Amino acid sequence: MTEIDYQMHIYAASRAGLLEKIAAAMSAKRFEHVLRVEEMALRLAECWGVPAELASLAALVHDYAKERPDADFLLVIEQEGLDPTLRDWGNNVWHGVVGAELVKSELGIMHEEILDAMRQHTVGAAHMTKLSQILYMADYIELGRTFPGVEEVRALAFDDLAASVGWQTQHTLKYLIEKSVPVYPGTLTTYNAWSV
Repeated sequence: MTEIDYQMHIYAASRAGLLEKIAAAMSAKRFEHVLRVEEMALRLAECWGVPAELASLAALVHDYAKERPDADFLLVIEQEGLDPTLRDWGNNVWHGVVGAELVKSELGIMHEEILDAMRQHTVGAAHMTKLSQILYMADYIELGRTFPGVEEVRALAFDDLAASVGWQTQHTLKYLIEKSVPVYPGTLTTYNAWSV
């Protein structure tokens, strides 16, 4: 991976310094996933005209809080005055929606478009910037993913980004329903806004 030149001054230190902090916050397997997401996000960013720095940073921090204990998230929900109904959900929602607060306080990244992309990377939203769409898809189609239909949706993400967001949301919702697990309301909002 070539060094991303963080010219926009969103992150005060180097990419190497950020990688060190991120690697320390997660397992080696999770860190490898993060690097694959960054690779895919950069490819999508080039295709869709989004600055490489934004795509790189959003991808690198997207799972920063994924392996944190539940108590950390519950404390942040209380301390930051976040929607109290968030307490009813688990890590799959928390690591993005609540984890963005940890990225702000611990890594010093305050760029709202990056933080929103992180908040939306698992549940989506009715309104998503190109960066949010890119992270949402890069996490889903990084080259380590092998689910049925992955090649189809990878190609779609480079042909019609919005349609690929709808594809992912529809398939994720179908998976959750088949597993008989509760569906986060934000996922339903995303489905209604982006389904094709």
